[in-house]
Amino acid sequence: MTLPNGWEMVVGLEVHTELRTATKMFCGCANVFGAEPNTRVCPVCLGLPGSLPVLNERAVSMAMAIGLALHCTIAPSTFHRKNYFYPDMPKDFQISQYDLPINARGYLDLTDSTRVTIERAHLEEDTGKSTHLGGTGRIHGADRSLVDYNRSGVPLVEIVSGPDIRSSLQARLYAGELRAVLIATGASDGRMEEGSMRIDANVSVRRSGDPFGTRCEIKNLNSLRSLQRAIEFEAERQVALIEDGGVVRQETRHWDENAGTTSTMRVKEEAEDYRYFREPDLVDLAPSAAWQERVAEAMGPMPAQRRAAVLELLGDASGAQRDAVDVVIDLGLERFVHATAAAGGDVPVAIARVANELAATDDVSRLSVEAFVATVAMEARGQLSATQAKTVLAELLSTGGDPAAIAAAKGFEQLSADSLGGTVAGLIEANPDEWTRYRDGDDKLAQFFVGLVMRETRGQANGKAVIAELQARR
Repeated sequence: MTLPNGWEMVVGLEVHTELRTATKMFCGCANVFGAEPNTRVCPVCLGLPGSLPVLNERAVSMAMAIGLALHCTIAPSTFHRKNYFYPDMPKDFQISQYDLPINARGYLDLTDSTRVTIERAHLEEDTGKSTHLGGTGRIHGADRSLVDYNRSGVPLVEIVSGPDIRSSLQARLYAGELRAVLIATGASDGRMEEGSMRIDANVSVRRSGDPFGTRCEIKNLNSLRSLQRAIEFEAERQVALIEDGGVVRQETRHWDENAGTTSTMRVKEEAEDYRYFREPDLVDLAPSAAWQERVAEAMGPMPAQRRAAVLELLGDASGAQRDAVDVVIDLGLERFVHATAAAGGDVPVAIARVANELAATDDVSRLSVEAFVATVAMEARGQLSATQAKTVLAELLSTGGDPAAIAAAKGFEQLSADSLGGTVAGLIEANPDEWTRYRDGDDKLAQFFVGLVMRETRGQANGKAVIAELQARR
């Protein structure tokens, strides 16, 4: 989206990701999603008097892994109390990091070749979850509210980007790439629909080259689609307000997915409003060099490295192929592509099958790498048409087995050259106008004839062989 009249949006994102630890940040309660409300709580995460926090070592390791993946500097850090009242936060303060975060000054490179700076990626604890019943589902106008404290005390890392993003699409690319990085580190499952990754978007507008404008923060966006739509609406709202003579007020806003609009929640708090002070019950955190090295050694390649490795197999890749590679990497299924390449198989076909047929299922456990490679090879040799190969893969994904045996059981035998030639000749005779246009240079009609042949042969013809036969008769 391009803003009108020379306006430019400036966006920074704050991403909160829950860590995949077995227990909570400062106590031994289980860190699980979907348990019965208020069954994973104790005096510490309920903030009862006399309870004391004990830092989760595994959470610190995961936070450092995130920092290393984002090219941050890992440094000694401290914990603070961030004071504010809300019913889902039983202590009336949140233990977080303020002026000395564990990770700072990093960056994330995006697939569009741009770079977004990372100002900080700090540790903190999550709050509980409020459910407002009746009315609009928000606290204002609700009949009553329920609070589940199971999430209270779950370890979080908040990742704050610099104000480097200049479009809603770039914001979506950033959030998607960051999600892939978080999953690759093992620190997060990235399940936005479950709230384990939530995004706050800071949006302002300015004319190109002017100082930054007043920003508004849109809270708790839980999908990439919502993120893009909310940023677009808010930027357009601010431009319209300014052009009408109004002034943008710094505030926190709510995104209404159904209405496609943002609305005021509260006037934006500044840091001093939270009355930060050092957490007296926790010592400073100073991970040793040896600890940092152990974390680094345990990390696998990040999405950008894995993407580059697959693209190298392709050589020159079209835009559609690059999009397919992105799908392969997002799903973590590049092992099928690498195995095909190692066997001397058709890499583009392998990528297409992974990005389409394998991507359409949630479970690839029954499909062995060897069976996938063999299926792609049968398609490349002309033993299976593309349609038949897809059918064989669907069977392999469902039940496993041997692709050759599945193809034989289904009667997938390619037509002989003579039989294919006769079929093509008959269809040319039945469609003289289309054949004349094809011979005169209308190459799009090749697919018209391929479709006719496939229908005539019930999918037993090979598309490449049909094209070759058409070109030979041209």
